[in-house]
Amino acid sequence: MSATHALTQLVPLAADFDKNKVTPGVLGFLVFAALAVGVWMLMKSMNRHMGRVDFEEAPDPAEAKPAATGPKPDRG
Repeated sequence: MSATHALTQLVPLAADFDKNKVTPGVLGFLVFAALAVGVWMLMKSMNRHMGRVDFEEAPDPAEAKPAATGPKPDRG
């Protein structure tokens, strides 16, 4: 079945609907509920993974070197 044939079959059905009474209905609710459950599961998984991350940083090697307090050698 081609797309144009499907559209020609559905156009007469669309004319029967009252445009003031069209609502998302059960299908809209089910899609919204599925999206909500999916987001909830992703957030739960993210919280679990973030709990496993170790946030301690290694010390910076440039800051770990002690500063020289003595006189600088003469290079001349």
